[in-house]
Amino acid sequence: MTSPNRERITEALSTVIDPADGKTIVEKGMVQGIDIHDETVNVMIAVDPERGASLEDLRLAAERAVANVNGVTTARVALTAERAKGASAPAQGGHSHPHSHGHTHGAERPAPQAGQRPQGAAQKPLELPTVRSIITVASGKGGVGKSTTSVNLALSLAAKGLKVGLLDADIYGPSLPRMMGLRDAKPTHSDKEGKMVPPSAFGIRIMSIGFLVDEEQPVIWRGPMAMGALEQLLRDSDWGELDVLVVDMPPGTGDIQLSMAQRVPVTGAVIVSTPQDIALLDARKGLNMFRKVNVPVMGLIENMSYYKCPECGHIDHVFDHGGARKAADELGVPFLGEIPLDLKIRLGADEGKPIIHTDPDGEHSRAYTAIADKIAAAIDERVGPKSAPKKSLFPKISFR
Repeated sequence: MTSPNRERITEALSTVIDPADGKTIVEKGMVQGIDIHDETVNVMIAVDPERGASLEDLRLAAERAVANVNGVTTARVALTAERAKGASAPAQGGHSHPHSHGHTHGAERPAPQAGQRPQGAAQKPLELPTVRSIITVASGKGGVGKSTTSVNLALSLAAKGLKVGLLDADIYGPSLPRMMGLRDAKPTHSDKEGKMVPPSAFGIRIMSIGFLVDEEQPVIWRGPMAMGALEQLLRDSDWGELDVLVVDMPPGTGDIQLSMAQRVPVTGAVIVSTPQDIALLDARKGLNMFRKVNVPVMGLIENMSYYKCPECGHIDHVFDHGGARKAADELGVPFLGEIPLDLKIRLGADEGKPIIHTDPDGEHSRAYTAIADKIAAAIDERVGPKSAPKKSLFPKISFR
């Protein structure tokens, strides 16, 4: 069987007519992205948000056209209004995107103007009935080791006997496929209709936009489209029964953080910072953002807290020390612990061999495990023990 390629998919889509003016969707530049994985093809079509609800027939026609291409066994087409009304049409052959059911999603909302409440707050919350708790690992700025912390905390929680999933919410800079040793992995089809099974490593199911785009290909999407992609990763993944889903958040306090708080029942947030003043300043902003949207902050972690010489045991505070503990005290949140600066942690992350897996009894792993113990206890306090019914955790959000 001939494998599908972009040229044949584009040729098929050239037969799909927009009823508004009789032109093809390719001619009008409506094809926002074509994503091909073996015999599965996903297409994203940009439409005017005011027309989205009336274009189901066009979506189905595009889906049929793609499905008829030789070599295609599964075709999914989604509509998106990532482009603001009146903006020029996107160039054909845009960027890859996650699998979809062929329905319109959160990406169809125009970006909120400054000072406005994002429209996602009025939408129906995402339902994840098989996930007992969701923990977001966040930072006010990049480069503080948030993803490394997410990975090792997830493995630490799994080592406690919990069923753990890991979601890479950093749409623009996904790193979990590399850090979990899954650079060449792809999601597989689930026996649940419209779902995909995330790749697994170390007993954990991991989902990332990085499985669906080339590692060196930039994702150049506006905020609403990125959030739509994240919602698809959450909703369309067959997570199975999870005790905790660890979400590696993008740095900062943007659209994805706000939308996650409004659309997803987040159990609590963990803030990662280094001891430096500038990192702590941004960490405070991140913490206050979660407070503003009524997401409980489980505490602060001081990463790269100190360097301990492996030869003589001397401790050097490369980036200062104790700033996160002091900030936690001042802000009235728990201080969860210190993670040392060590080459083995960095190398393990780069090589897809987390320190918790390669050296489970070492000093660094003990530091992660101690933090994971506190997070597990906070989850039990927030949602009840594993045997208890799951509580509703959607916050009442105030933007005063």
